[in-house]
Amino acid sequence: MPYIVKARHFQNQEKLFEGPLDLLLDLIEKEKLDITEVSLAQVADQFLEYLESVQEIGPSNLADFLLVAGKLILIKSKALLPLLELEKEEEEDIEELKARLKEYQKFKEISKKIKELANRKEKFFSRQSYSGMQAIFCPPKNIAALDLQEALETVLNKLPEIETIVKRAMENVVSVKDRIEHIRESLTLRIEMTFKEVTVGTKSKIEVIITFLAMLELVRKSIIIVEQVEMFGDIKIKKMDINELGIKNYEA
Repeated sequence: MPYIVKARHFQNQEKLFEGPLDLLLDLIEKEKLDITEVSLAQVADQFLEYLESVQEIGPSNLADFLLVAGKLILIKSKALLPLLELEKEEEEDIEELKARLKEYQKFKEISKKIKELANRKEKFFSRQSYSGMQAIFCPPKNIAALDLQEALETVLNKLPEIETIVKRAMENVVSVKDRIEHIRESLTLRIEMTFKEVTVGTKSKIEVIITFLAMLELVRKSIIIVEQVEMFGDIKIKKMDINELGIKNYEA
């Protein structure tokens, strides 16, 4: 069943989106990009920001958005970490998202053309001459009740079976914000630490990826400095010194 989601748009304006694919397609088209892994990685952050501003949406529909958000995080992680090896199922999820988005884009384009044709009203015919007439049942001649029963059974047999969805508990995954706070708190106690030490106690590969994204965000904000001496070696992390920050800003 379709549903409409109200989310904050650019310039603090509200815009309606008909599900996660509609929101994702809007972000890609706004940047004038094709539907590729690169473009999906570019709009991942915007999608997550929009998700935080979603209003009036139930848990069942929110699950659709979280499912797409999880795939976008996976795509962005792959773009930032080229050497990251994904499982076959994860690769299939990414391809499925691209295929669904392309198919949805086709339907959106076709719906615009149908709307244009409907607005022209060139194929509309009035039924005013039938106004006020009593509706009657006029079956074909020589039809029996058994024929109607068979016709009804044929229609019912063609209806899709209702599938029971197995309920599963959602895994509580830490956010980038949580990992940023974890790194900053750790550096208040130590001058320097390694990425391996930061990820001690992580429960899944996703948490390691989120921690890496948090580290990159702190580098971008000039809060920490990272150093990797050799390829595939551990990454050293230390807090940005005030003097180094001043030199960096001056050189920039």
